[in-house]
Amino acid sequence: HRKHPGGCGNSGGQHHHRINFDKYHPGYFGKVGMRNFHLIKHGKVCPIINVERLWSLVPAQVREHFKEKTDKAPVIDVMQKGYMRVVGKGKLPEQPLIVKARYFSKKAEEKIKA
Repeated sequence: HRKHPGGCGNSGGQHHHRINFDKYHPGYFGKVGMRNFHLIKHGKVCPIINVERLWSLVPAQVREHFKEKTDKAPVIDVMQKGYMRVVGKGKLPEQPLIVKARYFSKKAEEKIKA
């Protein structure tokens, strides 16, 4: 067993082994795209919940409790349940409630206020 006549490992990929690399591994060398220097992976994450599912975050007995007491309304903190944004799909029952969230869509805001 002699030493490494062509060089160790992937050496010579851009020189004397170029034919092999170009033939069997096209696109191995080079860069693509733009660099993002301070990439924050979780910066764009925003879990959403629909208006129709808001009441599923609180127990059924809470809803029954506030059905009789119309002077008070339950507070649903969406952030505590792991959601950030409330969007407007579905219908809300005719029962007042207070929703705390970071973001609301226009339709969701209208439905909650109505």
